[in-house]
Amino acid sequence: MHFAAIDTVLPADSVEFCPHPDASNILVCGTYKLQDKDTQQSRPIPPSESQLPSSGPAAVGQVRTGQCLVYGVDSSPGEDIAVENLLFSSKIQEISLPAVLDLKWCHTTPSRRPLIAVACAEGCVDLFEWELEQKQLRNAGSLRVAPSHVLCLSLDWSNRRTPTSAAGSLVVSLSDGTVSLLEPDQIGQLVVSSAWSAHAYEPWCVAWSCWDTNIIYSGGDDLQLKVWDVRRGFEQPIITNKRFDAGVTCIQSHPNVEHLIAVGSYDATVRLFDSRMPLTPLALAGVGGGAWRVKWHPSPSRTQDLLVAAMHDGFKVVSFHNVGHQTDPPSDANGKNWEIVKRYDEHESLAYGVDWSNESWQGSQSVPTLIASASFYDHALHLWRG
Repeated sequence: MHFAAIDTVLPADSVEFCPHPDASNILVCGTYKLQDKDTQQSRPIPPSESQLPSSGPAAVGQVRTGQCLVYGVDSSPGEDIAVENLLFSSKIQEISLPAVLDLKWCHTTPSRRPLIAVACAEGCVDLFEWELEQKQLRNAGSLRVAPSHVLCLSLDWSNRRTPTSAAGSLVVSLSDGTVSLLEPDQIGQLVVSSAWSAHAYEPWCVAWSCWDTNIIYSGGDDLQLKVWDVRRGFEQPIITNKRFDAGVTCIQSHPNVEHLIAVGSYDATVRLFDSRMPLTPLALAGVGGGAWRVKWHPSPSRTQDLLVAAMHDGFKVVSFHNVGHQTDPPSDANGKNWEIVKRYDEHESLAYGVDWSNESWQGSQSVPTLIASASFYDHALHLWRG
């Protein structure tokens, strides 16, 4: 299998292509390392397997360090689309931060500079703008959402389906079980407008509905998927799904199919739900390992394809039958309504971060899409097609 690879030095756990049309070749990667404060020895323990602090200063001997790495990808939609002809340019930028657990680009209109939010290990979300002419990230502020001993675990922007000229709202999950909502104030600065106790254990994931910005999904180590409605406040969720065999690790609303969400779990299963009936799954796809990230393909021509980082079992593209149609997904003779159409097993350790490229010339059935994947212990970032 053809692929390109680069050493990120520190363990890699998240990766995102920029969705802005003038910066679609820009790729960011987050890294995470746990370090003993007294001995200065580094221990590559991933966030999913480490004991995260939930109360009291975690300072007792532990420091989490990381970086936001920025790369350019040189690619061409010419006749030869082999990955060996796709090269990482020299690393554009390296920004030192507390350990990075998640990062997401804000989907902005072409008139606005690209903006990215980075979830860090010391209770802050750091914002950076991409300078289109200087071709580098510029610090756009740091948002304190929790005390420094609390980790920001995941985040999501509200405007992924409908790009805006201003920053969208941001939702962040925290290692103490809290979820925080950040909204623009009167001058457009993001501020914490609400924070609530959402889960009894670590809420590994939080996500907006792409189709209704009043709806927020969260999932955690308490084996629960919860649905929150901004209009009703946050005293209690409007729906709680307790039908999971392990912690809920990732959630993504489909950007091209209304009412469809994908939910990953440590139980090595990705479930599809109709958001109007989020207790009974439409499909259960066994992906071989805990699903740490799920990403729907951004193109309307590939609504059935879901990219999965399956931790101990590599990366996969899962295709669900008849997604986007009004009828229920048809099943094969064995009752299965999904199939793994692509595997990628070139990484040598935990499959953590993964994303599709947003380049406009990609996304058709005939041209495989460029994919970036990141793995932990071997601190590797790869490019391949699927």
